[in-house]
Amino acid sequence: MLKVGVLGAGHLGKIHLRLLNESPEYNLIGFYDPDAENGKEVESEFGYPYFENMDSLMDKVDVVDIVTPTLSHYECAKKAMEKGKHVFIEKPITNTLEEAQELLIIENANQVKGQVGHVERFNPAFTAVKNNILNPMFIETHRLAEFNPRGTDVPVVLDLMIHDIDVILSVVNSKVKRINASGVSVISNSPDIANARIEFENGCVANLTASRISLKNMRKSRFFQRDAYISVDFLEKQVEVVKMKDAPEKPGEFDMVLQNAEGDKKQIYFENPEIPKNNAIQDELESFAESIKNDSTPTVTLKQGAQALDVALQVIASFKN
Repeated sequence: MLKVGVLGAGHLGKIHLRLLNESPEYNLIGFYDPDAENGKEVESEFGYPYFENMDSLMDKVDVVDIVTPTLSHYECAKKAMEKGKHVFIEKPITNTLEEAQELLIIENANQVKGQVGHVERFNPAFTAVKNNILNPMFIETHRLAEFNPRGTDVPVVLDLMIHDIDVILSVVNSKVKRINASGVSVISNSPDIANARIEFENGCVANLTASRISLKNMRKSRFFQRDAYISVDFLEKQVEVVKMKDAPEKPGEFDMVLQNAEGDKKQIYFENPEIPKNNAIQDELESFAESIKNDSTPTVTLKQGAQALDVALQVIASFKN
């Protein structure tokens, strides 16, 4: 078992603490929170050992799980990796791209592993169809949330849209060519709703919408590619896979066949992959443990986390243009 310590005992930090405490992959040594009153309350309620000093916790563990506000990600991860500790960092990886790039250097210099908490990569709906997403040429995503004051200290792009940016970058094997975006601040000091159009060098276009002032929640992505349409509902954990193939000469009575202007006939068929029930946060934490034990590449590397941040910051920069 890997000895692990958690930095941050807020809403998400408490979830991480519970899952790590239950996991057979980890031995939860304790946690640190700069708010001593909150730390002692969590220790009293749940029994997790509270460390009043971050360094003393780091010195006793193999893995540091960073669930602190984004502004402190860099300093926490830097200190942990320089002590030779593996780090799991909640998204976004850091506050600036320069900080993220510096962490890549520190990670390599200290021969440790890092993973970023882009949890949608472990969503069972996405994992069920990821291997079906091959060279998509148009992608449309909607990530809408009801208003919640928690998280409004950052633009909606870093709060919500970055999830979809990371997913898109994981399935589009091409560099970003151009980004156009617009964002509107409605009740926060930073944009609450945003739309971005990301064009890739291979011709793929992704249209992303994110809002945190919606009347209902939605987390849905649609992928269009040659002879296939794939819809992933990250919220309801449902998928729809519609594919096309050359129609048989003698279609069956219930076969769905389309014919284009050139006379080509295509048969439409549906696939319903099985979607297993899982806890995506637990899966991402335990997959990181596996990558450490097996000396394999983490599912979401620090480099990939930096790439998602890079695109997200380009989206935000484009608001001013």
